[in-house]
Amino acid sequence: MISIGIIGGSGLYDMAELTDRKEETIPTPFGEPSAPFVTGTLRGKRVAFLARHGIGHRILPSELNFRANIFGFKQLGVEYILSASAVGSLKEAYRPLDLLIPDQFFDRTKGRASTFFGRGLVAHVGFAHPFCAPLSHVAFEAAQAAGLDPAPAKSADGPPVVHQGGTYVCMEGPQFSTLAESKLYRHWGMDVIGMTNLQEAKLAREAEICYSTIALITDYDCWHPSHDQVTVEMIVANLMQNARNAQQVIAEAVARLPFARTCECASALKHAIITRPEAVPAALKKELAPLIGKYLS
Repeated sequence: MISIGIIGGSGLYDMAELTDRKEETIPTPFGEPSAPFVTGTLRGKRVAFLARHGIGHRILPSELNFRANIFGFKQLGVEYILSASAVGSLKEAYRPLDLLIPDQFFDRTKGRASTFFGRGLVAHVGFAHPFCAPLSHVAFEAAQAAGLDPAPAKSADGPPVVHQGGTYVCMEGPQFSTLAESKLYRHWGMDVIGMTNLQEAKLAREAEICYSTIALITDYDCWHPSHDQVTVEMIVANLMQNARNAQQVIAEAVARLPFARTCECASALKHAIITRPEAVPAALKKELAPLIGKYLS
């Protein structure tokens, strides 16, 4: 069994330190994951890596099969997921190449599949605190160990820093925000904006997997006066630098795992299933056994 999962976003398509590599195609009741899982050893720990957008970055955020991705990790035995995601900044203090470990979400997606349940089985997990606090703390400490100073930055031109806490706006995409939307998110006090992580976090909670995001800031969103001067070449260069930083942070975090799972993630389904056991279709019990087997025989 592999207890640590890694999801690589835009720019992070591999983990250079991963050894003893093996590609594993994991069938799920929800279809195919984004790509084969790459299992191997990282800092002495067994891990599974998944390229969120597929090999060659060919899957739009709205097209991602989030359920298959998270269910695949569950079938591998994963209990911790470290996710890396490219984001835009909604605040001056969060500069390109900085990292942010968010602690909240704001949902601006539309109609994405965000639950394993339904079809005769009702469950309502708690999601007030959408990220695993202990795992996020591990990620923050790992960023410091990788050489990033904690915020506040000493100057606007200083080296990248890591920020602890903040709200991630998850938008539908694939287009970026309008100027009116970007200004509104800033007025609401949002911190960064991306297109992928919310559904992963919801499904990880249903799967009782600890989940944390390392948000990699590529540029300022369109509210910023300098936005129109940003070029594709600049964004790609920042993506590549962010990917290098993320590999170091994730490797440092993996070295600090596992921890005692006394967090709410570990038992999220314990009191969440509402449907009477005898009313759950037998085929569904079998299909979702990796999730609900210990609660519904």
